Amino acid sequence: MAIKDGKDYLYLIWKCASNRRQYIVGQLTKNGQYEFQYCEEIEEALEAGFTPLVSFERLNVVYKSETLFPVFASRLPDRKRKDIKKILKKYGLEEYDSYQLLKKSGAKLPIDNLQFIDPILNYESDFEKLFYVAGARHYLGCEGNQCSKAIQVTRGDEVFLEHEVDNPYDENAIRIVNEQQKTLGYVPRYYSQAFVKFIEEGRVEDCHVANVAKENCCDECIGVVIKITELKK
Repeated sequence: MAIKDGKDYLYLIWKCASNRRQYIVGQLTKNGQYEFQYCEEIEEALEAGFTPLVSFERLNVVYKSETLFPVFASRLPDRKRKDIKKILKKYGLEEYDSYQLLKKSGAKLPIDNLQFIDPILNYESDFEKLFYVAGARHYLGCEGNQCSKAIQVTRGDEVFLEHEVDNPYDENAIRIVNEQQKTLGYVPRYYSQAFVKFIEEGRVEDCHVANVAKENCCDECIGVVIKITELKK
């Protein structure tokens, strides 16, 4: 799904602390060698306060390496950790693969607002996409506190997607609601354009809660999995 022209893609996302918006600032690809370059929304991100990575200060350069760039590899758990097997199991990996671990985990760190995501590049095939609901703590009213009381959904609950065509901030905004029509949050901005297309094509077959965390995991408290059917020609 993230394969294009023989390359496996990951997008680097930066979340602005002031406006909470997520920007696609770069792309990392793998095809024999690794390549990184800034892309799409880098100019907007710079205006919002993003600072180019120390290892990649030039904006219009395609950086290449035979191994995973150290600045990204350093975001991953050390393969020598005693609990590394448990970590790999969490992300469905049987052995340590830096690129796959980067893709599965997102490589988020508490010291910055960066993460990697697995983009949607193939719009025609059937697939399942798992992601965490954006803005959940705001719409649930907990703001990171009393999560066990605020989060009233459980694994397996059906949820629904509603395209907010009149949203003043994002024409592709997709609200996620439960059976009682209570807003849980939104589809992450970096996926919303693709999901608007899937909704319009009637290809959203199933949407339900995959996991719930009630331990102050504000950015990862509600995981949702959505099944998309193949485009009929």
